[in-house]
Amino acid sequence: MAGKLLSIGECMVELMQAEGDLLRKSFAGDSFNTAYYARMFLPPDWSVDYFSAVGTDTVSEEMLDFIAKTGVGTDYIRRIENRSPGLYMIHLKDGERSFSYWRSQSAAKLLADDAGHLRSAVEASDVIIFSGITLAILAPSSVETLLSELRRAKAVGKLVVFDPNIRPRLWDDKTYMRTTISAGARASSMVMPSFDDETTHFGDTDIAATIGRYRELGVENIIVKDGAKGVTLRFGEGPDAFIASVPVDTIIDTTSAGDSFNGAFLARYVQDGNGKAAAAFAARIAAAVIGHHGALVPVENLNS
Repeated sequence: MAGKLLSIGECMVELMQAEGDLLRKSFAGDSFNTAYYARMFLPPDWSVDYFSAVGTDTVSEEMLDFIAKTGVGTDYIRRIENRSPGLYMIHLKDGERSFSYWRSQSAAKLLADDAGHLRSAVEASDVIIFSGITLAILAPSSVETLLSELRRAKAVGKLVVFDPNIRPRLWDDKTYMRTTISAGARASSMVMPSFDDETTHFGDTDIAATIGRYRELGVENIIVKDGAKGVTLRFGEGPDAFIASVPVDTIIDTTSAGDSFNGAFLARYVQDGNGKAAAAFAARIAAAVIGHHGALVPVENLNS
């Protein structure tokens, strides 16, 4: 069955350490990474589009060309004068990453400012995914514009997917952060949190507490990612299901582990609705991704 997936958020210029003192430039960002992996594993009769905003500068043109070459649609990406993409640098130590960001003039901060454009994109889509980073970069009024459209989409039966992906450095106020993350969950029919984020920022003592809190927010389907410990699913009124992680001999770069899981999961789930099979497939893909450098790993490397 054909369909349309829409990912909403910010794609950035990525600088990664290369040999010597050189840096390698690419483009990535949690919501785009998810779109990339969803496109990789969805059948051809599904379209994947990216909803964001970029500038009119040379780097923005390069970003649009890059996105299009991955097979992800760019028709919903707005162009904004006097703005440019944000930039981040990855720092790696023993496979774990940290980041430095430069995004004060990021055009993506204005992605929800055109409410009519946003509504058209959401109404044209069957599956919509967004993240806590998407919410964190927006002004409060734009957050409400976005969540209002997503609540409408959920109400008419679209699959609205939210990865809280909590990055505290992006939020000026932690109370507002928790309130907004909870509002994002209420607008969603599926939530894909990482347990370490939930225990750190919401005080959840175990995965059952995370699942219970999101169920109280009205989320029907919950997939809790717990790194090497595996994934726990609660779908509807059914029992919890546990999917073990895939062992990895050598971790090269954990960048995009969760994003690749999200994209691969959705690519399989929308085809047959089997959450356990989708999670098992996504766990295999995420394990392959962290064995390579960078956020966007070519498909041939994942099959090797």
